[in-house]
Amino acid sequence: MSDTYAVPPRVLADLVPGALARDAVLVGLGAALTGGAAQVAVSIEPISPVPLTGQTLAVLLVGAVLGPARGAASMVLYLAAGLAGLPWFADGASGAALVSLGYVIGFVVAGAVVGELARRGGDRTPLRTAGTMVIGNLCVYAFGVPYLAVAAHLSPAKALDAGVVPFLAGDALKVLLATALLPAAWAVVRRVRDDKR
Repeated sequence: MSDTYAVPPRVLADLVPGALARDAVLVGLGAALTGGAAQVAVSIEPISPVPLTGQTLAVLLVGAVLGPARGAASMVLYLAAGLAGLPWFADGASGAALVSLGYVIGFVVAGAVVGELARRGGDRTPLRTAGTMVIGNLCVYAFGVPYLAVAAHLSPAKALDAGVVPFLAGDALKVLLATALLPAAWAVVRRVRDDKR
């Protein structure tokens, strides 16, 4: 067990023993978590054609826990499987004919960016975690809102009204949850490492 902690972990997934098989399993689990969170969906039409879901929280946690390469790979798997017909986009949807597909594309970037920030310690304290999660959310919006504007034939202002504003309160709650969970997980890791010394 002491070998596990010979090199300090850069992200939480580094605590799991193994290499390639571990990474494949973690990538699959991250995609599955995101797909499951997508089924927690609430329609808010006519305010927005994009439903409220638990996906963003899953994406941010997956990126932070898995790191940049595995986090992005997990979201690529989620995107590719959904495009291929697996019904695990929001509310059991699949395929490319979704006005919200830009958000899913943004998940790939968010997984990589949040993973890299976490690798650099961006998930160790509540304040740093909050900043990391906000940046991850901005990555999702950077792809989701322009795609929504084109796919739903909305002006930029209307795309912001439909694709950002209704989600801000939920995003704040997700950031708070991540801010509580991730530093707490690292506190447990530090305690275990100290006990092993």
